Amino acid sequence: METLTNTWFVCPKPLPRARMQLFCFPYAGGSVPAFRSWGERLPDIEVWIAHLPGRGSRIREDAFTRMLPLVQALTRCLPQTSGRPQPFAFFGHSLGARLGFEVARTLRRQNRPLPVQLLISACPAPQVPPENPSIHAWPKAAFLAELQRRSGLPTEVTSVQELLDLLLPMLRADFAVFETAVYQREAPLDCSISVFGGHDDPVVSQEALLAWEEQTTGSFQATILPGDHFFMKTAEAQLLQHIGRLLAP
Repeated sequence: METLTNTWFVCPKPLPRARMQLFCFPYAGGSVPAFRSWGERLPDIEVWIAHLPGRGSRIREDAFTRMLPLVQALTRCLPQTSGRPQPFAFFGHSLGARLGFEVARTLRRQNRPLPVQLLISACPAPQVPPENPSIHAWPKAAFLAELQRRSGLPTEVTSVQELLDLLLPMLRADFAVFETAVYQREAPLDCSISVFGGHDDPVVSQEALLAWEEQTTGSFQATILPGDHFFMKTAEAQLLQHIGRLLAP
């Protein structure tokens, strides 16, 4: 099927009769390919992927460096209308989880429909004090070393200088979005929240994951999967099994 896009969101496999939409928000440095296969592996769910500036076909656009304007743009361009009958859910990994959460709160302020479920992956609850140093302004060598410690920079990237030079500004911008965000306390959301963490994640503690329960008046559950901060890649099949069950009719 033809891919649908509205610049900010891409749907690799449109499903006009889908019973649910799943909006996926990428991690720092992530883009559409991270979720491209999910539409094939989640039957009856139409998967839309946030396509942020500074990467892929939007590489010539400046990446955002602050949370508020990025969330406002994502909310404004969300391909979902108040009259749409089927429910929808958000999934985000790391930075993407915080983006999905803030988009959901913005929808609530605008009296628009909310996701039935927030699927939070590898991200500390927003009210938890930072567990890691702010690195977006660090010198290049220190920045790269910290990214490698966090399992976030594959060797095939670091070994190609041209690719590294292309990706570094976007990575710094994404980290700036996350690290400069100021949490504003609001009432908990009504939608359910399910969190996923990596057993050996050096970035996000299980305590910080479990603190997401404070952000919902609905149901809450936590699942720990094998892997480090990027378990969504190494344990993708298990993650999708859990998501499929959570979003089942």
